Amino acid sequence: MIESSSNKHIREVSSFLDLVSTTFQGDVNALCWKRSLKGDFSEIVEKISFSGNMIEIDADDLMDLDLSPNGQLARETLLQDLLLLTEFGASPSLNIIQQYESDSDNPYFPTDVYSFHVDRSPIPVDTFLCTYYGAASDIVPNSQVTQKILIPEIRKKLREQFQGTDTAFEEFLEENFLDLHYQAHPDAHITNLGIGNLWRLTTDHPELQVPPCIHRAPRENIGEKRLLLIC
Repeated sequence: MIESSSNKHIREVSSFLDLVSTTFQGDVNALCWKRSLKGDFSEIVEKISFSGNMIEIDADDLMDLDLSPNGQLARETLLQDLLLLTEFGASPSLNIIQQYESDSDNPYFPTDVYSFHVDRSPIPVDTFLCTYYGAASDIVPNSQVTQKILIPEIRKKLREQFQGTDTAFEEFLEENFLDLHYQAHPDAHITNLGIGNLWRLTTDHPELQVPPCIHRAPRENIGEKRLLLIC
């Protein structure tokens, strides 16, 4: 996965310790602890019913489930990942996702998580995520995208709709999260994060030394939920 010149922004590591201790340098803004997990994660998804688009589950919810031996293996992995990240100082959230909210009716352009975007943080923290079941997220090199607010036709429309100074216009773009979204080039090399891999992605914050990682949530497979850990 890391040998291609198109994804030099990705680096593989071999352990959780390496994942959390490796320093981002140069163009590298995504670290991957590649794993092949044992267990039936679909059983956990199937045994938790809910209404709405998404539900967050915790260790107690997992322990309440009556699972097969393969389901128990999956549960052990989830509990271990939650523990590792919590002890590291993160606040992991384990979610079962039917679908995310979409804002396709946004008057400017969609700013939901299905759009390529970066996460912004006021403090120097990174995003950790792992998909255990269902469709997995994508990332793309920063050199192969264009910030949407810099696309001439989009910027022209935005400027025509906003009556104010240039400074106020830039503040408007930031306040409405329009500056966080990107459009991939037609020949962009998009990397799928895969199932079971634990990733660490850079965010956009004041002390950032490397480019923030541009990523997007996948469109869910029809009739299939996702099981995702993120923090």
